[in-house]
Amino acid sequence: MAFAKKLILGGGAVIAIAAAVIAYRTITFAPADIASGNDVKLAAIPDFDLGSAANHLGEAIRFQTVSHQNIEENDLTQWAQLHDWFQKTYPVAHQSMVRELVAGNTLVYTWKGSDPTLAPIVLMAHQDVVPVTQGTEKDWKHRAFSGEVAGGIVWGRGAVDDKGSLVALFEAVESLVKSGFKPQRTIYLVSGHDEEAGGTGAKAAADMLGARGVRALFTIDEGSATVLDAPVVNGPAALIGIAEKGYATLKVTANASGGHSSMPPKETGVINLAKAVIAINDDSFPLEVRGPGAQMLGSLAAEKGGAAKMAMANLWAFAPLMKKQAGGTPAGAAMLHTTIAPTMLEGSPKENVLPQSATALINYRIAPWNSSADVMARAKSAVGSMPVTLSWVKPPREPTKVSSTNSQGWKFVVAAARADFPQAVVAPYLVVAGTDSRSFQGISQDVYRYQPLQFRLSETKMIHGTNEHMTFDNLKRSINFYMRLIATSAG
Repeated sequence: MAFAKKLILGGGAVIAIAAAVIAYRTITFAPADIASGNDVKLAAIPDFDLGSAANHLGEAIRFQTVSHQNIEENDLTQWAQLHDWFQKTYPVAHQSMVRELVAGNTLVYTWKGSDPTLAPIVLMAHQDVVPVTQGTEKDWKHRAFSGEVAGGIVWGRGAVDDKGSLVALFEAVESLVKSGFKPQRTIYLVSGHDEEAGGTGAKAAADMLGARGVRALFTIDEGSATVLDAPVVNGPAALIGIAEKGYATLKVTANASGGHSSMPPKETGVINLAKAVIAINDDSFPLEVRGPGAQMLGSLAAEKGGAAKMAMANLWAFAPLMKKQAGGTPAGAAMLHTTIAPTMLEGSPKENVLPQSATALINYRIAPWNSSADVMARAKSAVGSMPVTLSWVKPPREPTKVSSTNSQGWKFVVAAARADFPQAVVAPYLVVAGTDSRSFQGISQDVYRYQPLQFRLSETKMIHGTNEHMTFDNLKRSINFYMRLIATSAG
């Protein structure tokens, strides 16, 4: 009886200690090494004509710089016309910057600073857009390439991705030059011509600048935005991308003897392929609360307080719960692990013929703590001795390095992002897609991915989708953001 009493008392003491530790860690919890940017004094910026800027964006949308899957379908005259239009529309900016064409149609502008000892900055936005899905043209409120300006909105493909940012950059430079601004720090404006088709232009631009010895303080490109109904806080959060997932496509091939479908063997190439794909897909990478995804959750949880803050402050006790909660949606899960997505299947050329070779493509988005070698090893382990072969469709793209959240570049970006929405939480973010900026990690101290746009999560469906548009408010925020970022970091 005495022993049982001691055991109960001892267990109660352990619980009490654990509760005290949880309470203390919760009270004192704050995201580590994430600077607020409050020590940055933002430069004053000039006024500009928003209506004129909106009309300019509409005009830029009308150039159909569409990157097709088959590059031979691209109309290169559209890029040439867009380039001419930029020179005519922004003459003052072009007088202040040196313009170069790289890899055919990628634009590199150099706005030389007065102090060569200061590391330059790189501002990016791409020229090309994705096609409009055939058969959906009638679903657009305004024709996809009309560039219609109506109701305080600019409509059309590329309004957000990414001509909105590109036009905003030129509007910012034009306005700053007219106001008399002269940069101390050199500024590079880089606009890739084929971001939607692999980004060879941006890579060529980065290689050229790297060969010249350029080492930028930071690079900023598309990739995220301010989400008005961000998870955890259920309110506004400026999500600044500090890394990108890698990209790889695995080809699974099942060879067989083929033959007539009227006399099928017990196992065919298609059956072997199906088993292999299921085995690979079912052996998913585990969810992990680490890296940029964990930094985002920590920042949001610290703002939210309550159970979310307690869980992030005490992952030693609540990591399984956090994984379940954060990974409960495809978007949330994508932040916490390498994803596996079977996307394409190919077999027989005819319905009554057993294929001699059946193939499947599986697309991976690789988390920063994994590599393509990890992906291949896991897939090989999953299929074991199954009669299939595994190969890469093309060389994988590894995850980018993770940029700092307390460097001077981070502080400049955060301060400029907060200016138009000071009540929004600022949080690091893992970009699950790809941007041109990945090519600049070798010549930049840090690379950030953020567009100064405000969206609800439901509104992001228009990007690469139907009725893509830019509101006047978002266009104004974009121009102000780039002006503040340039004038503050380079002034």
